[in-house]
Amino acid sequence: MHLLPGAFALMLGGCGTLTGKPLPPDEPLTPAIVVPGEKPASQLPPSVVPPVAPPAETIEPIKPGTPAGPTLTPPATSEPGKPIATAMPWLKPALWTQLPGWTDDDLTLAWPAFLQSCRGLKNNPAWSAVCQAATVQAPLPEGPAIRAFFEQNFLPWQINQNEGGVEGLVTGYYEPLLRGSRIATAQYRFPIHAAPEDLLVVDLAGLYPELKNLRLRGRIQGNKVVPYFNRAEIEAGAAPVRGKELVWVDDAVDLFFLQIQGSGRVKLENGETVRIGYADQNGHPYRSIGKWLVEKGELTLDKASMQGIKDWGRRNPERLPELLNANPSYVFFRELPNHLSGPLGALGVPLTAERSIAIDPRGMPLGAPVWLATTRPNSSEILNRLMMAQDTGGAIRGNVRADFFWGFGDEAGKQAGGMKQKGRMWVLLPRDFPLLASPLSP
Repeated sequence: MHLLPGAFALMLGGCGTLTGKPLPPDEPLTPAIVVPGEKPASQLPPSVVPPVAPPAETIEPIKPGTPAGPTLTPPATSEPGKPIATAMPWLKPALWTQLPGWTDDDLTLAWPAFLQSCRGLKNNPAWSAVCQAATVQAPLPEGPAIRAFFEQNFLPWQINQNEGGVEGLVTGYYEPLLRGSRIATAQYRFPIHAAPEDLLVVDLAGLYPELKNLRLRGRIQGNKVVPYFNRAEIEAGAAPVRGKELVWVDDAVDLFFLQIQGSGRVKLENGETVRIGYADQNGHPYRSIGKWLVEKGELTLDKASMQGIKDWGRRNPERLPELLNANPSYVFFRELPNHLSGPLGALGVPLTAERSIAIDPRGMPLGAPVWLATTRPNSSEILNRLMMAQDTGGAIRGNVRADFFWGFGDEAGKQAGGMKQKGRMWVLLPRDFPLLASPLSP
């Protein structure tokens, strides 16, 4: 998943909490680099705090798509914007002509990403018909044929915020490259850990069905389940992670941001590249280290970017542990096959650069095509594009909320770091799609 998929541009804002997992594989722990105050993931009892959802936890989707529910197909004569009887009142029927730039996008670039969504939704009856129809198309149809396919098989629904309004926040994330080694050396001394054996995940759905999307993390102490170790405790050796090192890297801050992004690659000295992805996290809430530096008077708000934090760390190496431990959450990884075309999102399929987004799956079904109307990073240049909702993230909370996956490497990182734009969204649903009476889940 995007990892902590909250948004790279969210470094200053809270990206959610990690004491319980509220929604399906949802983390791209993504992101985060600057976005103040996001709303809680759900209304849970005060004693249960939802965690930053993690990125995809298995190569196959953890949960194969949204279950079928009562069919509530919009009337053919529905007027755009007019409320209809549906369990998801934040979705308003729209016309294709209302999607800004719908006829201008090069849909041939979105088609492979759509086919990836279909692979992730293969066991979901709500999507079987449209995905089967896609397989009979040419391997790469022409743009007009793709546009006709969507117009014939889908209906557009504009997404509204629960509190009203159609605008929301669009941030970005990416897949970083780190330098590392299979063994610890004087240069490579910061380990990337696999999940420890004593990390316990508690599923409360059997006792409390309303908490079916919540999984708590902890460990056994005597006859009690207690919170798992926080970052400082793990770094100090309290957790049994010795022997769980996947690789060792040369930069503690790069490793920290890898945990925020939720997936990445490590280039070894022998030229080999290791692909790693999110496996689990310790259940503690994410705290922004950029915000910590601003509150301490160490950086001004405009300098609290990823590069600004890295520069501060180089100037203050003796205080670096204090800075990083200000965030108690800790992410564990797993090694992934190198043949994957991209990092795995919450849907369990590889993400496509500039065509995949992380979304809040309570507001739309994971895997759905989404028309996104926004602007490019740090500019007013129009960016209207067909995207696929293939990931989730701890900071991605709200109906009109997206984290834009920019791809791999430094240039993608620059785009992701500057992405904090306003945007509008339309979800494209099959014409007979069941609109659920319960929160959407993959």
